[in-house]
Amino acid sequence: MSNGQLCISLNTSPSRIEVFYTKKAGSTIQARLGFRTNSADWGPWKTISTGERANTTWNMSYPCNKKYVGLLQANGQTFETPPAGPTC
Repeated sequence: MSNGQLCISLNTSPSRIEVFYTKKAGSTIQARLGFRTNSADWGPWKTISTGERANTTWNMSYPCNKKYVGLLQANGQTFETPPAGPTC
């Protein structure tokens, strides 16, 4: 993950989960963003170039007692954020 920064955001009003990836260096990639609690939920594949910020949003409610991990899949690898929990 040395070429960029991956983040997950748990929001309210409206309730949604957002995963962001900011590409800071390296060549253009084909990637998809996702999140997981027990199983993964993925967004569409995107082309991400250096200097771009990609994001995928899921409009949904989420329980307060779970942890959520942001995911980035690219070049046969999956990268993860540290687990995040909502403040409810």
